[in-house]
Amino acid sequence: SITFTLITLLCLSAPGGVSLVVPQPNINATVAQNILLSVEYSCRGAATIEWKHVSSWGTTKIAEWKSGNYVNISTVYKGRVTTFENGSIQLLNVGMRDAGYYFITVTEEYGTNTYGTIIVNVYEIIYEDLHFVAVVFAFLAAVSAILICFMWLCNKSLHLCQKKATHKLTASTTEEIELETIEC
Repeated sequence: SITFTLITLLCLSAPGGVSLVVPQPNINATVAQNILLSVEYSCRGAATIEWKHVSSWGTTKIAEWKSGNYVNISTVYKGRVTTFENGSIQLLNVGMRDAGYYFITVTEEYGTNTYGTIIVNVYEIIYEDLHFVAVVFAFLAAVSAILICFMWLCNKSLHLCQKKATHKLTASTTEEIELETIEC
């Protein structure tokens, strides 16, 4: 493996302990997205990399590995984590519980170590909420249209009834006037 040899050479030739670079300390993701927690380290000897996740639900060890040797991924993250030789990890299909702080510790074989932190914010997709609002709005618009039609029909019926009543009233008033004039 050429990559492992190159990293080992970098670690052997780096002066003075362990260095760690975290290019993106804040990551925003949506539910079901895959995210890369990217880091790059250098050291004098072989390094042990450990990732932990800290959130309101507690602290969970994600993975630990030694360059070129074993990789130990916790059962909670089995099938969801991919590790890389540069110290980075990829989380697949993130959920709301994956939000929080991710701590990486790189320890070289001589005992020197360094730490890095990445903050991950996970947001829910709001399309379902927008769909619900659209359905409720369409329902209210339909009910409003039906009520407006009903009010129009009631108004039309009322005008017809008033017209008939006015016509009957005019006819009966005319008859009374005629009757009165005849009696005198």
